[in-house]
Amino acid sequence: MATRPTSDRLRETLFNVLAPRMEGAHFLDLYAGSGAVGIEALSRGAADAMFVEKAPAALGVLRANLERLGITDGFRVDGGSVATWLRKTQGHAAGRLKFDIVFLDPPYDAAEEYDLTLGRLGGEAGNLLSSGAAVIAEHRRREQLEERYGALERTRLLEQGDAGLSFYTVNSTNVDGQE
Repeated sequence: MATRPTSDRLRETLFNVLAPRMEGAHFLDLYAGSGAVGIEALSRGAADAMFVEKAPAALGVLRANLERLGITDGFRVDGGSVATWLRKTQGHAAGRLKFDIVFLDPPYDAAEEYDLTLGRLGGEAGNLLSSGAAVIAEHRRREQLEERYGALERTRLLEQGDAGLSFYTVNSTNVDGQE
């Protein structure tokens, strides 16, 4: 009951925006829930998807969805917290593991997760992002996210119903203001 899936309409809007960059993309689905967004990315041409979800019930649904759809490769699932996954991955994967598109949809009631996750992706875990990567956060429409999180800068805000999608990219100017 705590899992709130991205609505079909919002997911369609998201993928209409992402369509030009989807083919062959490495997709990271944080707070993956049922896996609907990452699975859709795979169906639209992503090379692979990484799902990170810690809730046991949601993990069961995610794995069942992958199995039911006959998806047997091109994905990985981590059953831990996003914070733990980012910490362990940023250290040993530098230079090897890069994501082109990152989608995050923490529980709306866990507002601190937005700051923590976007802050890490715009800072110490930024080595997980490929050049030109897109980071998209789904959030309550009435809860505005920051314009910047370290090197991440919001480039677009789409609002639909009660939800919002904030699109971020890495600013070409680093934290010290140098190119």
